[in-house]
Amino acid sequence: MDNEQLGLFAPPQRLFTCTPSKLGTYEDCPRRYRFAYVDRPSPPKGPPWAHNSLGASVHTALRSWYALDPDRRDRAALPTLLKATWVSEGYRDETQERDVFRRALGWLESYVDGLDPHDEPVGVERTVAARTETLALSGRVDRIDERAGELVIVDYKTGRSGLTPDDARGSRALALYAIAAARVFRKPCHRVELHHLPTGTVAAHDHTDESLTRHLRRAEATAADITAADAALAAGTSPDEAFPVAPGPQCAWCDFRRSCPAGAGVEPKEPWAAVERSAG
Repeated sequence: MDNEQLGLFAPPQRLFTCTPSKLGTYEDCPRRYRFAYVDRPSPPKGPPWAHNSLGASVHTALRSWYALDPDRRDRAALPTLLKATWVSEGYRDETQERDVFRRALGWLESYVDGLDPHDEPVGVERTVAARTETLALSGRVDRIDERAGELVIVDYKTGRSGLTPDDARGSRALALYAIAAARVFRKPCHRVELHHLPTGTVAAHDHTDESLTRHLRRAEATAADITAADAALAAGTSPDEAFPVAPGPQCAWCDFRRSCPAGAGVEPKEPWAAVERSAG
């Protein structure tokens, strides 16, 4: 048997490069995935969302807080940090923006009051990565703690809704972050936490190796579906058939609503709608 028959010169399988967000986009709506990752040029997006601006501002302020010397990590530093990182896009007007800024500052002050400023995380806004036989996975984690010799994935949330342990358990992104963090730092990682700043609550779940593997297998299955859709498109299948729409309430919040017939028929949300509802 020669080398070619043995497969020694067969090209290696190409890995599907992805983030949890990329996989989640396809699972939510294949057409939105196509608009975001396949079509070039990508269709124009709608206006920026205020809730995204708010989330980015709060996340960056916490990153900046951890970048300070531990002796300077207190609530007094937060107004300057939040102002420096504040994103103004998407708000209805200056009055709403000022109100949301004050609310976000209050969240941050309450949150850091519960932190030990001298407790150094393993990583803040840290990119982690892992490979499987089919995936090249990477993602950025808000914070990685170490407790009792194990890593803990911490994800900040600023949405108006409270969160439950089921949200932490079912989060594909958190599970994949745990897998990748364990491989990068060579330490076990099973606990994932959602820190909801508006309510000061923590929704947590302790994974097993088996539950993490189930999340990984589902991610690989989604990647296989995306690869099959890409192949179908390349073979001449129409884009709308290869990447079908999954209409639903989420259409009102989709960046590509105006480019999608299914979404265009849905009453759009105002860019500031999510923060308006949380303003009460």
